[in-house]
Amino acid sequence: MNEYSFSYRPEFPNWKQKLISWANNHFDYLALFQGNGYEYPEKPFQDSLFVGNTQLTEEELWNDQRNITKVGILGYDLKNQIEKLDSENLAPFNLPDLCFFTPELSFSFQGNLIKSKTTLPNTFWKQVENTTIEEGSTSCSFKRQTTKEEYIATVKKIQEYIIEGETYEMNYCQSFEGSFEQWDPLTAFFRLQATSPMPFASLFKAKHQWLVSASPERFIKRNHLRLIGQPIKGTIRRGATEEDDRLNKERLLASEKERAENLMITDLTRNDLSKVSEIGSVKVDELFGVYALPRVFQMITTVSSTLKEEASLKEIIHATFPMGSMTGAPKIRTMKLIEQLESFKRGWFSGAIGWINESGDFDFSVVIRSIIADFEHKKLYFGVGSAITIDSDPVQEYEECELKSQAIREVLNGRNQS
Repeated sequence: MNEYSFSYRPEFPNWKQKLISWANNHFDYLALFQGNGYEYPEKPFQDSLFVGNTQLTEEELWNDQRNITKVGILGYDLKNQIEKLDSENLAPFNLPDLCFFTPELSFSFQGNLIKSKTTLPNTFWKQVENTTIEEGSTSCSFKRQTTKEEYIATVKKIQEYIIEGETYEMNYCQSFEGSFEQWDPLTAFFRLQATSPMPFASLFKAKHQWLVSASPERFIKRNHLRLIGQPIKGTIRRGATEEDDRLNKERLLASEKERAENLMITDLTRNDLSKVSEIGSVKVDELFGVYALPRVFQMITTVSSTLKEEASLKEIIHATFPMGSMTGAPKIRTMKLIEQLESFKRGWFSGAIGWINESGDFDFSVVIRSIIADFEHKKLYFGVGSAITIDSDPVQEYEECELKSQAIREVLNGRNQS
């Protein structure tokens, strides 16, 4: 990101919550990113906040000549503009495939130091200090849209498709949907942070629609001409003791099934990056890296390449989106099967959120472990999935989904969970 030239060290408590509450009160668009201090390959999200009132058109987003910061979401169903695909499943509410704004104010955080790109008067910080923080409700009545029996039957159907050669691996997802009268996305974000801090956490507001995300996964990052993809495939729960942790980590690393899942998506990522990269520049920096998160170990592979100088933002996104970890392989045929077998329209779930700076560098995470809410409809949903291969055990895959969605379900503390 470009330099943040002006610094301020707040002397009042809860300054970050107050700044975000102030921003929510004054702007239609808001995006908060947190890396939570992780030692993550290629670094986690830079802690930052962007706020503004100006949504970008699609033409403005893809215009590489406009040297402005662009912040927002690529919805999963953008795939239909990239390939000859469709999304006919029902959605709890409609979401734009592209939702980007350009910020009027940008901040970065380093410990208790706030940096901004513009100098701000002391009256501004006095307003922030005087902002009232109200602890809102995060409870919501929600219900899974796929029963355990339906889930297991679908996994078996996917394995039949694998035997028939239709797909090698599919990221099959299920959704939970809820409704509310009062629900506070800011409180939900900070409670989710306390419950499950992640290297790619984000909070996003687009008028009446919100994303609350505790994502562990990077989609794609650009640093000058270096392009980086980091697919996650391979999950095992954390142990109750250090010894359990060590054994579980070793089990994940030694699992032929998990390594096969990861390798298939690694190859897909290499192929995607090669479409916009210099010939022979794509390389695997780390294969099968196992990293500890609050509740799980994840197997992460880092792939990088040298970008062609003439490659545009639109060309890069169209070559790599959606990320292979959320589709499977081969990508296009598998996305058609996903549409056939899943029971919901993914919308923002399994899309990407991030920012593009004035020089064209960017960083995007995968929208997973995330709550998506609409305050006009007073509805929310979240999705969860896992990679299905021929070696998958349907019951174990169901249990993996339960583990991945546990933190969100705890924050929502919903009723009618079935």
